[in-house]
Amino acid sequence: MTRARSFRASEQAFAPGEAIRACDHPDCAGAGEHRAPKSRDRLTDYFWFCLDHVRAYNKAWDYFQGLGPEAIEASIRRDTVWERPTWPLGSWRIEGGKDQLDAALARAFGVGPNGTIRPVRHPQWQLLSAHEREALALLDLEPPVTLQDVKLRYKGLVKKLHPDATGNDANAEERLKRINAAYERLKHCPHL
Repeated sequence: MTRARSFRASEQAFAPGEAIRACDHPDCAGAGEHRAPKSRDRLTDYFWFCLDHVRAYNKAWDYFQGLGPEAIEASIRRDTVWERPTWPLGSWRIEGGKDQLDAALARAFGVGPNGTIRPVRHPQWQLLSAHEREALALLDLEPPVTLQDVKLRYKGLVKKLHPDATGNDANAEERLKRINAAYERLKHCPHL
């Protein structure tokens, strides 16, 4: 808000008793209430004009006056990237060439041979033993997982598979035994 207001000189309030600035245009006795930059190199140094003269000045002012086509193009390019450094796409290199880059991108984005998509495993997956992974699968969980997540899933499955809830269903009872064993294994896992 303050930046937008700083360019509205017509709304500028003069202090009581302060002399009103005269228009910088020769032979004009009007009040200089509107500012206009003096040049491309001095954008914060202003002429102060009355409304008619600032309109005429703005209509005639050319920011690129005196610059050649190459300088104008360079200025436009700098402005398109907010005067930040840039480089052409693909100009950076990786050791090992294209094959190394392809392999690194495939690992990072989970792409297998021939462009097939493979699931990217969380780093916690490699820390778990085969038995711990199997226990997680029984609880329908995948890393990243915490012990709190395991406890919540275990409690939910116990309520769902409890003999009182299933009517003494033998399959549910067998699954509940496997879930109890999986929970006991995961309860002591150091990687959760």
